[in-house]
Amino acid sequence: MWGYVRLELLRTMRDGGYVIFGIAMPVVMYLLFTNLGLAPGDRHDAAIYTMVGMAAYGALGGAFNNGSGIAEDRAAGWLRRLRLTPLTPAQVVAGKVVTGIAGVVPSIAAVLLAGVLVNHVTLAPQRWLAIVVLLWAGTVPFSLLGLGNGYRLSGQSAAMANIATMLTLAVLGGLWVPVANFPSWLRAVAEWTPSNSYAGLSWRVAFGDVPTVRQVAILSAWLLVFGVYAVHGYRRAGRRA
Repeated sequence: MWGYVRLELLRTMRDGGYVIFGIAMPVVMYLLFTNLGLAPGDRHDAAIYTMVGMAAYGALGGAFNNGSGIAEDRAAGWLRRLRLTPLTPAQVVAGKVVTGIAGVVPSIAAVLLAGVLVNHVTLAPQRWLAIVVLLWAGTVPFSLLGLGNGYRLSGQSAAMANIATMLTLAVLGGLWVPVANFPSWLRAVAEWTPSNSYAGLSWRVAFGDVPTVRQVAILSAWLLVFGVYAVHGYRRAGRRA
């Protein structure tokens, strides 16, 4: 499986779309939101809040991008070849998930580095470490969702579905605008989204709080749902390959 992961990582790093939308775009948006006064709160708190939000957004982009090429792989016969290897469906999905969570590291690092170098964000070392770990590990559910879409949909449809899903989760989860500014009915919906709980874990740590059990439980529940979806999608795609 690890040979498969190395191959997929090389393919990801050569993808121009990943570099632009997964790394460059979140950094540009972070700098625009903070330096043009588009972020809420005073400059210090706004820089921290938006840094975490845009790092989460970049990580989502990397995670979903990992699944967008699956449909093209299926059309090219790559899934058929994988079924001839000793890899089980769970191992193939796990390998793609590992690729996805490894691929989000540059996205997260780029935004956090911009926060330090441009907006002079300072946090205790343990907070930095906790934020990085939570942002990194929390992308697993989204990687699974992107993979499920890639396995079940055609090439262009999968890419469009992943982009639409990523943007919806980013906006509805409060990664761009705090959910506190939403209407009450929309805020109630947003608080059940995986993206809000995902970013919320790191927001709380960044401001000196402890992540809530509710946030962990919601993200874990979505992890289970998206995991079943991805494995089912792979099996269905394999039968049709």
